[in-house]
Amino acid sequence: MAGTETKAVTKTAKTPRPAKGDDLAGLEAGLDALDAVQVTRTPVREVLLRKVLPPVVAVALVLAVWQLLVSAQVTDAYKLPPPAAVWDSLRKMWLEGTLLEVLWTSVSRALLGFLMALAIGTPLGLLVARVRVVRAAIGPILSGLQSLPSVAWVPPAVLWLGLNDSMMFAVILLGAVPSIANGLVAGIDQVPPLFLRAGRTLGATGLRGARFVIMPAALPGYLAGLKQGWAFSWRSLMAAEIIASSPDLGLGLGQLLENGRNNIDMPGIFLAIILILVVGVAIDLLIFSPLERAVLRSRGLLVKS
Repeated sequence: MAGTETKAVTKTAKTPRPAKGDDLAGLEAGLDALDAVQVTRTPVREVLLRKVLPPVVAVALVLAVWQLLVSAQVTDAYKLPPPAAVWDSLRKMWLEGTLLEVLWTSVSRALLGFLMALAIGTPLGLLVARVRVVRAAIGPILSGLQSLPSVAWVPPAVLWLGLNDSMMFAVILLGAVPSIANGLVAGIDQVPPLFLRAGRTLGATGLRGARFVIMPAALPGYLAGLKQGWAFSWRSLMAAEIIASSPDLGLGLGQLLENGRNNIDMPGIFLAIILILVVGVAIDLLIFSPLERAVLRSRGLLVKS
């Protein structure tokens, strides 16, 4: 018996494939979109609300708690002066014309010492990072020096150099150079080897490689080392000014703090502490924070500025 079989053939409409040129154009457009970073300026009002208002509120809360503790008489009045007494000390120094002089004495020393540490720590860090024998020889010493309290250098520095600015700079260098060098070494250790091979292929070797390949690639770690180096510079200077006193050295913030202790002047002590803190915060906001934002923006990591 012969049967007839019918097969249903379903025809589906075929979607036309895009041309090869369209595929490449779409791919290039996608890559361009990934590379493009939209940098927009943050409105002033938003900057004030996000960056200015929080620290102002924090300072106001600290002052309120401070005044509350004074009013509650949690301790003797000479141990915890009211904020008004500290303000009076600040006003007195301003009227006498000594406030800016004291600030400039310490800030100028710290900045000059930091620049000297920068000039020494940067090539030292490059040498330690790129030469294995040097790293094996002095790498552990740099780490040990970084952990050594800077105040320990003040007595020998006084005996070696006397009570003068050279002693101050020596203490700053011994405190800051290891931090800057170690920060640069850490940044160089994180540079991908592919960057170094590409630089050598393009002829960037020796000093050219350090300038155009290694330093730009290690910039984030280097900048972190600079911030830490400044912190060590500032703390080292304060320790030196507190311990070593001489009319030839002038009156700095550290000596102002020590004078307050000798005279049992708690408002003066609190004022010196606040000024030391303000200088540290100001240097970070005016120098290092803009540098960090510039580095992040150049690498496409900062969308808003």
